[in-house]
Amino acid sequence: MRLACKIFDREKAPSDFLEKFFPRELEILTKIENPHIIQVHSILQRGPRVFIFMRCADNGDLLDYVLRHKQVPEPQSQAWFRQMASGLHYLHSKNIAHRDLKCENILLSRKFHVKLADFGFARFCVDSDNRRILSHTYCGSAAYAAPEVVSGTPYNPKLADVWSLGIILYIMLNGTMPFNDDNLTKLLRDQMSRNWVFGSRTQETVSQTAKSVVRHILEPDITQRFTLDKVLSHEWVRGKRDKSGSGAKGIHTGQSQVMGMRLFKNGEKLQENHSRSSRDVGHSEGSQKRESNV
Repeated sequence: MRLACKIFDREKAPSDFLEKFFPRELEILTKIENPHIIQVHSILQRGPRVFIFMRCADNGDLLDYVLRHKQVPEPQSQAWFRQMASGLHYLHSKNIAHRDLKCENILLSRKFHVKLADFGFARFCVDSDNRRILSHTYCGSAAYAAPEVVSGTPYNPKLADVWSLGIILYIMLNGTMPFNDDNLTKLLRDQMSRNWVFGSRTQETVSQTAKSVVRHILEPDITQRFTLDKVLSHEWVRGKRDKSGSGAKGIHTGQSQVMGMRLFKNGEKLQENHSRSSRDVGHSEGSQKRESNV
């Protein structure tokens, strides 16, 4: 069995990470087990270092896949999105919010099944009396963050997770990011004014029901945004497709490779960058990943 190892060095990590985020991650990892969440094999501590061993994702992550294939065929997007939503529903049923859903944290197994990963910003959504807790921390990647997160107001992390899921679905179907996150003020303005569109190719080839899922999720008004239950009950997510778009030619089963490029924003290619995230907020230093055969 091939394992990946995530290594944390307590001597190099910032204090807020050690005091808040890291203990949460360890607690959450010991409480979750689901077919669409990366499986943790064991957690070991040696001196200042903590080693988290988990099943290796043989086919990389979703960002790798999109960079190689430009777009994810609609049937594949449908299957993967359903798996993501199922894994997230499991987390939410345990009152856990992920808070950092993005393509880099969607791993693909040997059989190309989706595995949610990286729980560094995850947290419980209720207190000891089972009362809902709003989040106040601006964490994750701005390009995937809901407008209530970008604005810095207390937010329902479950609804913010759903928004991030919608961004991922848009990326799979369209091959681009819906918003440019270079300027947070403009990002928030674009989010609130629903200033995003599908590309011409997506308009022609992707079904209306698939696009309607994205529209319902990327809704800035949280009272109108789809909840995860509504997402899962949508006909497209349940497996039905209309005939308004031809979609793709089937589900991909080939190998994925890392490409030396980035996603596109608003139809324009980003410059190659050493960072694979658009604009990460709050990620700690002092951690690394290794792979091993066990």
